[in-house]
Amino acid sequence: MPVERESDLIERLVERQVVRSSKYLTFVSDSIEAPDGRKHQREIVLHPGAVTILAVLSDGRVLLVRQYRHAAGKVLLELPAGTLDRLDDGSIEDPLDAARRELGEETGYRAASWRRLAGFWTAPGFASEHMTLFLATDLTADPDHAGPDPDERLLVETLTLPELRARVERDEIEDAKTVIGVFWLDALVRSGEVTLPG
Repeated sequence: MPVERESDLIERLVERQVVRSSKYLTFVSDSIEAPDGRKHQREIVLHPGAVTILAVLSDGRVLLVRQYRHAAGKVLLELPAGTLDRLDDGSIEDPLDAARRELGEETGYRAASWRRLAGFWTAPGFASEHMTLFLATDLTADPDHAGPDPDERLLVETLTLPELRARVERDEIEDAKTVIGVFWLDALVRSGEVTLPG
């Protein structure tokens, strides 16, 4: 049956089986029905959502973290980021609260100015993770910052926008959220919305 309109694309959930649950991920096998009546199985990872932060220092450099990613099998250079917490009442943490927390935990910086830039699905073919990208400016270092949480091993690093663009072009930055952040910052600078020193 040819697809003629958007409503012909919508699949209906018939049954969900939880395969496994962890601290913040739930693995499910969904039985779905297409508009033409055909049934399919979809394996999905349910995720509470996440944030990533484009934190720009007063000299125009951007804060990044370098950390080993087991799924990639290598160390990646990334924007600071983190998963939304599930609160005691079962609700999900506000993305801005999470962004403030993650920036402080991972880099030791606080930001006086915050702007939501975009939201995007990180891997909609198999995961429900929706990530929110924030621009953080007017940064100050927290003198009491003792480093990242014990379960996080990372190095903080800074790069200018031209350095970031060059590394993306050379495939030296392969993390999707970071590539998106670099493109956003580049677009903001080109439009004149953000002015960087130098």
